[in-house]
Amino acid sequence: MTNSSGRRRPDVTTVEIIGGPEALEVGLSDYDARWAESYLRHRRRILDALGADVDVEHIGSTSVPGLAAKPIVDIVVAVADITAEEDYLDALLAAGYELRVREPGHRLVRTPGRDVHVHVYERGAAAVHEYLLFRDHLRADADDRALYENVKRALFEQPWNDMNDYSDAKSDVILAIKSRAGAARR
Repeated sequence: MTNSSGRRRPDVTTVEIIGGPEALEVGLSDYDARWAESYLRHRRRILDALGADVDVEHIGSTSVPGLAAKPIVDIVVAVADITAEEDYLDALLAAGYELRVREPGHRLVRTPGRDVHVHVYERGAAAVHEYLLFRDHLRADADDRALYENVKRALFEQPWNDMNDYSDAKSDVILAIKSRAGAARR
């Protein structure tokens, strides 16, 4: 990767989670149209902070009408150079977000109330494509939407000491749905 001056700069090589593991303390909520409104408010906040040269999309379960979700709005932002943190991170922190995760190719900032998570990737990152593929498929496919919701409801019947463990437990169903979504796009 090169920065704005054309010099190569390496990305981080380790995962840094600020604050350590956190228990999953929120429950699953029925779909709420206010999630889309929250996304639009934060989209404007992000664009005001970073300018128009970023891509901003609503992702995750709160972006899928009719799908139950944790009441945490997920947003993905694609920037020109993930290693050029000075181009986006300071501005997001000044806009009121807090850094939670710094890892290769990805940064996560969130609101102090933890109700909005902003995932930052480099433009063209495969993860951005995957998020949008999954979201768009769930919006269009009622059967996979119901399957995903049922898996989430079953998982919420267990206690989770770390929110990341809950996320990992959904991996198999997410991979299966993304596989069908990719096949449907061909």
